[in-house]
Amino acid sequence: MSLNQQSPIRTQSPARWSRHLSRCACLALLLFCGCSSFNSEWRRVGKRPVAQDSIAGRWEGRWISDVNAHTGRLRCIITSETSGVCQARFRATYLKVLRYSYTVLLKVERRDNGWVFSGEEDLGAMAGGIYRYHGNATAMNFHSIYDSKYDRGLFEMRRP
Repeated sequence: MSLNQQSPIRTQSPARWSRHLSRCACLALLLFCGCSSFNSEWRRVGKRPVAQDSIAGRWEGRWISDVNAHTGRLRCIITSETSGVCQARFRATYLKVLRYSYTVLLKVERRDNGWVFSGEEDLGAMAGGIYRYHGNATAMNFHSIYDSKYDRGLFEMRRP
């Protein structure tokens, strides 16, 4: 090959390489900010005393799929929205290293020794679509069944 001919190996221009790095940095920032945001909220809520008359607060435990026996760590922060509705912000670990966060609005009803709740959320096609939740909680224990098009299983948590 003569010096005047171009090499068949193409190199990216500095501007294109810079755009690629910028996109990767933005993606990493979004992923880490979600984790950082949840962890900051987790620490902040943990400084408050646990209310015995509310489902609100921190919960931790595990999830387990009845379909494929996958399991992982699960943490949740529940906050009261309005009368009878709570926001449950979940942070789940999958395959020990992958983490996924999402929020579900739960309709909560007080019962004699605790609460019953239900709700649903569309987690997107990649995560399995619409997930439905129903369960019960006492001041110290949280038990929920989840169900979607491709998966169903349990959430078992306790107060930390």
